[in-house]
Amino acid sequence: MKKLFALFIFGLFFRLTVAAEISSAPLFAATLDDLADKPVALARYRGQPLVVNFWARWCGPCRAEIPELIKFRAAHKGKIEVLGIGIEDKAEAAGDFAKAYEMDYPVFIAKAQGLPLMQALGNTRGGLPYTLFIDRNGKVIGTKMGLIRKADLDAAQAALLKN
Repeated sequence: MKKLFALFIFGLFFRLTVAAEISSAPLFAATLDDLADKPVALARYRGQPLVVNFWARWCGPCRAEIPELIKFRAAHKGKIEVLGIGIEDKAEAAGDFAKAYEMDYPVFIAKAQGLPLMQALGNTRGGLPYTLFIDRNGKVIGTKMGLIRKADLDAAQAALLKN
């Protein structure tokens, strides 16, 4: 009954997607820079349940949701990974922001790849924040345009850990 309820809540908060509708392949094919301005192949995260959050320093809702992402990652450490992808050009500025907001999850800067990557991952409007939920099989199981809340993350948890 709990699983059924969790899936119901998940459906309320998320636009459920069919695997053929949004592919995670562009994410795993991407190489983005970390906050030290060093390239990292995102393929290293394949096989893990992921919460992938696109953000920018100037985005108010992006700032507001960071504490929930930090708490969610801490509660699911080793089971679900949170990735932050900044629509930013400069590693130093993004690093200062990440430090100020105590972002303890992996953070990358997308530079010129940001908008095309978001679009390839289903965000055709280019709005922020934008979050994807990807299961361990690489299937995009949900997306959220706008501020992510604790209830959204809690609802996604059951689907992310399924399988």
